Amino acid sequence: MFGRLAGYEDVNDAERLCHDPAMRWVVGDRAITGAAASASQMGRFETKWLSRPENLAALADLPGQWIDKVHRQRPPKVIVLDMDSSESPTYGAQEGSAYNGHFGCTCYHPLFVFNQLGDVERCALRPGNVHSANGWRAVLEPVVARYRGTVKRLYFRGDAAFASPEMYEFLEAEGIGYTIRLPANNVLQGRIAYLLKRPVGRPPYEVRRFFASFSYQAQSWNKPRRVVAKVEWHPDELYPRVGFIVTNLARPAARVVAFYNQRGTAEQWIKEGKGAIKWTRLSCRAFAANAVRLQLHILAYNLGNFMRTLALPGPAERWSLTSLKTKLIKIGAKVVSHGRYVTFQMAEVAVPRQMFQEILSLIARLRAPPAPA
Repeated sequence: MFGRLAGYEDVNDAERLCHDPAMRWVVGDRAITGAAASASQMGRFETKWLSRPENLAALADLPGQWIDKVHRQRPPKVIVLDMDSSESPTYGAQEGSAYNGHFGCTCYHPLFVFNQLGDVERCALRPGNVHSANGWRAVLEPVVARYRGTVKRLYFRGDAAFASPEMYEFLEAEGIGYTIRLPANNVLQGRIAYLLKRPVGRPPYEVRRFFASFSYQAQSWNKPRRVVAKVEWHPDELYPRVGFIVTNLARPAARVVAFYNQRGTAEQWIKEGKGAIKWTRLSCRAFAANAVRLQLHILAYNLGNFMRTLALPGPAERWSLTSLKTKLIKIGAKVVSHGRYVTFQMAEVAVPRQMFQEILSLIARLRAPPAPA
């Protein structure tokens, strides 16, 4: 995990990292005086041991357990869950690899659940040709179970792939507020026909937005539900941009749309995971081994995000994971070994001495108090 967070996403990198002084101290124990795990040891550990079903299931639960520990330091009153899928391009005859027409490539199709702080609550690797919402219950249900009775309000946001009666009924049974994009159809278009006529007068130079809220029941639904519509007229565009959202929130229509639009941050976090952690680097032949690699990448991502949200002072709070990696983790240092300790001498180019001291102080505050004697 530490190697992946530092930008060494391949098992082959362990051949050099096992002798790296900083990595040996991070690993601790016998690695301090000897060497950390070699590339062959890491490969066997991932493909032989962690890929066993019971170990892979425990690995999938680990991000949630870590997040629960973080929440003990900073108990949340509200949790917002964003579910989204992404692609991990594949090459060669990898098990589970398939062509996905939406992404236009041969890939895996993983599914993620984020919270509003950017932590990955849970994820699952899936074959490349499955629907975007395939297996959503197996990913979302354990996350909801962890928060059941522990937070005051729980919300869910998802795109049109998750617009299904099964999803609505599950969220309503759990008492979860939701906003989910709803695919357009003729009935929905007819309900807002009065907003689809071009406004009278000279076209303005700014965007005009109109909102509507109404009750709607599709044939597959067991009851009517609230639908919020947004119509945007853009300058130099002949037709309006129209979107529909199904929700059980009682907020005004404009606030429902604003709340749903915030799910765009989940797409940004996926981009960070791809760029900074390289979690699309799934190069094993076996599907289970690649599932292990994805889970390890997610743990590395969460570790970096915990540091960003809990242990960075004000000037560095808005750092991306790439900035965090290049300025604080993957940096050069002079190693001076003494009889009883080792000193890492670092330049103040990226991180000044004062900021580094503040970071260490914030990390120290996260440590659990010593147990009573």
